[in-house]
Amino acid sequence: MSPLQTLLASHRQGHNVGLYSVCCSNEHVLRAAMQVALKYATPLLIEATSNQVDQFGGYTGMTPPQYRDYVQQLADQEGFPRERLILGGDHLGPNAWQKQPAAEAMANARVLIEAYVGAGFHKIHLDCSMSCADDPTPLPDAIVAARSAELAVIAERTATENGLPLPVYVIGTEVPIPGGEASLEGGLAVTTPAAAAQTLAIHQQAFDTPELRDAWQRVIAMVVQPGVDFDHSSVHDYDPLAASELADFLEQQPRIVFEAHSTDYQRESGLHALVRDHFAILKVGPAATFAYREALFALAAIEAQLLPAEQCSQLPQVLDQVMLAKPKNWQAHYHGDEATLRLLRAYAFSDRCRYYWGEPALVSAVQTLFANLERHSPPLVLLSQHLPEQFRAVRSGLLANRPEALVQHHVGLCLGEYARACSSNQAGPRKQSERNRA
Repeated sequence: MSPLQTLLASHRQGHNVGLYSVCCSNEHVLRAAMQVALKYATPLLIEATSNQVDQFGGYTGMTPPQYRDYVQQLADQEGFPRERLILGGDHLGPNAWQKQPAAEAMANARVLIEAYVGAGFHKIHLDCSMSCADDPTPLPDAIVAARSAELAVIAERTATENGLPLPVYVIGTEVPIPGGEASLEGGLAVTTPAAAAQTLAIHQQAFDTPELRDAWQRVIAMVVQPGVDFDHSSVHDYDPLAASELADFLEQQPRIVFEAHSTDYQRESGLHALVRDHFAILKVGPAATFAYREALFALAAIEAQLLPAEQCSQLPQVLDQVMLAKPKNWQAHYHGDEATLRLLRAYAFSDRCRYYWGEPALVSAVQTLFANLERHSPPLVLLSQHLPEQFRAVRSGLLANRPEALVQHHVGLCLGEYARACSSNQAGPRKQSERNRA
């Protein structure tokens, strides 16, 4: 049994413990995640998404083996034990090739699964819920499950041939839109117990073959919609009463837990409640890169107070220039007049600017910003003004007054909420009266 299975088994035995998943490739976010996991003595699950990392490089330019080596190198530099590091693959399936016919998209998905599992990714989210070019919309559950099982066969064979631990799997079709909704005005529908039961049953049937019966015992979680999400400017908070019937349904199921996507920006109390109610795997991504952008903008504001404009990184302006020059990653998502678009590009919760930090102009701007503030250490008065939490940590002797440390500390405050939610009993037990009122 893998450490991940052991932790989730403890959850099913009545302990309010869970696992947070950091879905990101940003170096400073990952370093912050490792620092947080060391502080709270938790395992660290880091996941790459199918559009971020694939056999062709994805938008990061990294294949699964390259991403693995990158993360492991950061872990070694941060002193984080590799044995506590778990790699996962999110939305693995035909997602990146939906515009192609199903045969071509699934051919790519088969190579994708083989690449991830062969590189040692242990937690595999099988997501074949999307319709391809010649598929009906929506895609029938039976086809979703059959395609997921097809990919699981490849995963099992690849792990065995490479002498790797057999993967654990996450299934589920009710997946929120990656990166948040365009709008929450219409509200959110919590997955019904009937829909969850249908998903579970049809996948179990698809896995009921000689090749996959053992693999079914390693299906650890199912993705559902617990009623949490965010759009560009608002957050839909978790309501335990609304999700009570779904939580009750899972209590009747052996072994599995729920995986909650789009938990970014939830209050910490909500994260504790989610874990308590069996949403024991919490995914976070945009909130962490949002915090990264916040810290960079704060440092740029300090820089502007210390140096002449011609010596400054002009980081916020460079970010907007790059996004305007390459609008592919935000143009279909942000709408409004020019002032609104400018605001969204920089500050939206959906954080589409996270796709741009690897652009050469922005890499250079960040390097300039850090170099300037290494030479001209931020005065405490400006830290207090722009990064008050970091100011307090510096004053307490807990944090070095250096730009990279300040950024990572700010990101770590976000991720620390997840670590605490997954390792304590703060939310308390669910009450029978809550279940009855739901």
